[in-house]
This record gives sequence, structure tokens and C-alpha cells, in this order.
Amino acid sequence: MATMETQEYLDIVDESGRPVGKTIPRDEAHRDGILHRTAHVWITRKNSHGYDILLQKRSEEKDSFPGLYDTSSAGHIPAGDGPLESAIRELAEELGITASENELHYAGSFRIQYEEEFHGKMFRDNEVTSVYVYEGLVDIKTLTLQEAEISEVRWFDLEEVWNEIKTDRSRFCVPAEGLNVLREYLKGS
Repeated sequence: MATMETQEYLDIVDESGRPVGKTIPRDEAHRDGILHRTAHVWITRKNSHGYDILLQKRSEEKDSFPGLYDTSSAGHIPAGDGPLESAIRELAEELGITASENELHYAGSFRIQYEEEFHGKMFRDNEVTSVYVYEGLVDIKTLTLQEAEISEVRWFDLEEVWNEIKTDRSRFCVPAEGLNVLREYLKGS
């Protein structure tokens, strides 16, 4: 059993993502489907006809969607932390990118809610997710990947991913709502 020092605690939040004054261990939040917060960062670069997005391939040991390509960087927001500071920390931990607050641009938020079995165990996700965009120069050969979380990273054409996830989820587990928040943000920039 995990000790209090190793267990990650999350704020329980209301539908708008505001903490309600109670915390819960991460594993209990996913076991029981308790509403909590996450922060996602999309790393983008312009291409000849739009944008590419950097996606991480989830480790085979991940508790959900092992081996699939996902958002550039994402993570739970620990109890007491804010979305922006969590987004900055996740970029550094997962990819080795040191970003400042003014390099991350808030694009919006969305809800994630599903139940699925992974590794023989039910996983109930219920999140309010804050979405940020990072448009700094990124050379994937120089990134420092968090090996326990990520097996590789690759650039993909944003619209190709968008079109594929509508009919086939065998390669990508990116949340469609989050990708749509990014698409809408990029249309306005």
C-alpha cells in the first residue's frame, strides 16, 4: 500500500474545475470516477498547409491507453497547485522542456469522462482539463523523455490526426475535445 509521501493527492473539483476543499488520492479518483483536474500542453509548429503537433507515445506500463499516441504533455494537477504551474512542470518532467509562464498560451478547457478496463482493472476518468499551447522551437532529438511514461515522440499533421480519430482509435488516444480546443485556438491565432 502506498504511503502518504508517495501517494499523489488531487483536489476534488466542481463542474467548472474549482476545488471544493477536499482532496482524494489519485488511484481512488480513478477507481471511483471522482471529478478532478488535469493540464494538457499541445506543442505545435507550422507546416506548409497548417500545423503539426508533437505527440508522445505512452509507455506500455501506463495505467490507461498503453502504447498509444497522446497529447504532447499532460498530467494531473496535484492538490493545491494551479493548472499553469502543473503544465510547466509536466513539460519539464515528461519532455525536458523548460518553459516560462509567458510561453504557454491558455486555449480553453474541456471535460473528459469515460470508463474502460486496462490491465484487467476498471479505470474511471472524470476530469476538467485546462489546455495550453506551446509554440517554441522543439527538436525531438534533443528532448529528455521520461522513460517510465513515454516510449517516443513524433510530429504528426494536426488535421490528419483529427480525421483519423473520428473513425479509428488504434493509434491515437488524444481526446477529440482537447484536439478541438487546440484547433479552435489555432484558427484564431
